[in-house]
Amino acid sequence: MKIYTGTGDRGKTSLFSGERVSKSDRRIEAYGDVDELNSLLGALAADLQEEDTLLADALQRIQSELFQLSAILAITPDSPAMDSLAEITAEQITALEQAIDQLDAQLPGLGGFILPGGHPTAAWAHICRTVCRRAERKVTRIADEYVAGRAAQQFQMALVFLNRLSDYLFVLARYCNHLAGVADTLWKQK
Repeated sequence: MKIYTGTGDRGKTSLFSGERVSKSDRRIEAYGDVDELNSLLGALAADLQEEDTLLADALQRIQSELFQLSAILAITPDSPAMDSLAEITAEQITALEQAIDQLDAQLPGLGGFILPGGHPTAAWAHICRTVCRRAERKVTRIADEYVAGRAAQQFQMALVFLNRLSDYLFVLARYCNHLAGVADTLWKQK
């Protein structure tokens, strides 16, 4: 199978459910942001592997869940193909919440807003967080189109998952600084 097909040369691409849409379609933009986040998480995990293999393993699990989310975004909601997809579950969201609580319990209290940065792994986590927030905004635009049915439920779960993931990435950034012995930099108003 060739990597290049030429079928997208005119600005169209295929969804998993078979429909051809513009590469500027909201769904393509949303799962493009999820793909970008997934790639950045891979970079973060590569940096973390030497420092904390458990965190790197957790990030790989999240990367798999982001592929699941991309598949949901890449199918027309009323398509029969939607029935064959694994859903984003409350258990996945709970796992993120538990991970947030575990990491946060090891951190000093937060006395204000912090500037992104510090150790390189913390900087990667902050970049991941901001891309996650962008993906969340784009999925929100899609979710706003659906008020009932399975699609509405899946998009709502996707929003909760992305919201919790961005929280996790914020705490992970702080934890990465903590692991490296680097203090968070507090924002100082002038």
